[in-house]
Amino acid sequence: MRIGPVPASALASLLAALCALAPPPAAAAPGDARPLPARMADTGGGTQLITAEAPGTRSTTGTVTWWDRRGGRWVRAGSAAARFGANGLVEGGLRRQGTSTTPAGLFPLPYAFGIDAAPPGTDVPYRRVTRDSWWCQDNRSRAYNRWVEGLPRDCRAAEAEHLVDYGRRYAHALVTGFNYDRPVRGRGAGIFLHVAGRGPTAGCVAVPARAMRRILAWADPARRPHLAIGTATGPTALTRY
Repeated sequence: MRIGPVPASALASLLAALCALAPPPAAAAPGDARPLPARMADTGGGTQLITAEAPGTRSTTGTVTWWDRRGGRWVRAGSAAARFGANGLVEGGLRRQGTSTTPAGLFPLPYAFGIDAAPPGTDVPYRRVTRDSWWCQDNRSRAYNRWVEGLPRDCRAAEAEHLVDYGRRYAHALVTGFNYDRPVRGRGAGIFLHVAGRGPTAGCVAVPARAMRRILAWADPARRPHLAIGTATGPTALTRY
């Protein structure tokens, strides 16, 4: 049987009926409103956390936020603008020394140090910098990635930081546990959270002096604070750590 052309009005009515029978489009999933630490895979097991977040791996600026876990919830205690390495961020396990990249990952905070006295209220272990204080970065030295008082013979001065020479940047600082417990030669040494200078860092995370003082007065070693460094998205996203 041959069927003639369908009138336009009838076709429009048919389409309208079909649309009425079709299920409505699925609503977009709402964004996860939980605070950042609640979305992370690991926060170190303590009840204090510092997050250092950059928009992407090529970023040299971002935000540092410090958090408290109270009553089963993470609450923001403070935040500040942050500086990262001149060449951005890289996965900590892939980092190479001398690349001016900031390692991404979750790290303990062994102790603090500074050229100035510890800020009032500081409870974390604190070492005062002297004229003989160095941080050895010599891959051939037994003191690799360690504070030393007086430069060992096997640690070349050109491969170490004379801490007092860093002035206001090391007025106050926290040592990060990056490549610290079992140092891998060539991966990098001397990664700190310290006072910001005028530009990006050589691989550390830096914040304004006032924020650094606040962090030291806030950090409680009994609450096992950690530092998580990463990006907002991608393979180095903070939510992976």
